[in-house]
Amino acid sequence: MTNLDNIYMAEAIKEAAQAFDADEVPVGAVIVHNGRMIAKAHNQIKLLKDPTAHAEMIAITQAAAHLGNERLPDVTIYVTIEPCAMCAGALILARVKRLVFGAADAKTGAFGSALDLNKKKLNHKISVTKGILQDDCASLLKEFFKKKRQLI
Repeated sequence: MTNLDNIYMAEAIKEAAQAFDADEVPVGAVIVHNGRMIAKAHNQIKLLKDPTAHAEMIAITQAAAHLGNERLPDVTIYVTIEPCAMCAGALILARVKRLVFGAADAKTGAFGSALDLNKKKLNHKISVTKGILQDDCASLLKEFFKKKRQLI
């Protein structure tokens, strides 16, 4: 963990807050390459009517376009919550070098919580750092779902 991890995770939290304000599950992601943020995104599932419009997926697409390559071997992605299996698979296929996430996701997290794709015999492993600004990341999610439960 570095101080830069905290700085970039704070940027991902800003993205998650935008999702929260748009009534989307508040997940944010940023991708950094050579010390520069080259992609930032938040969940847009409802807006786009697309179940794959997770923050990570949108950020991967932006980063690939920015770099002009489907492979992202020299990037770090910062995500407010542990990626699901779909996003984990996309990160592996993109050959992302490093993943930093805030809150673990016991229900769908695919880097150690519900399952760990990094432990499967796949063609790429991602360096993972967990728990960066964990409380800040988790509190936004807790507030969102608490608000949703009150509306029911």
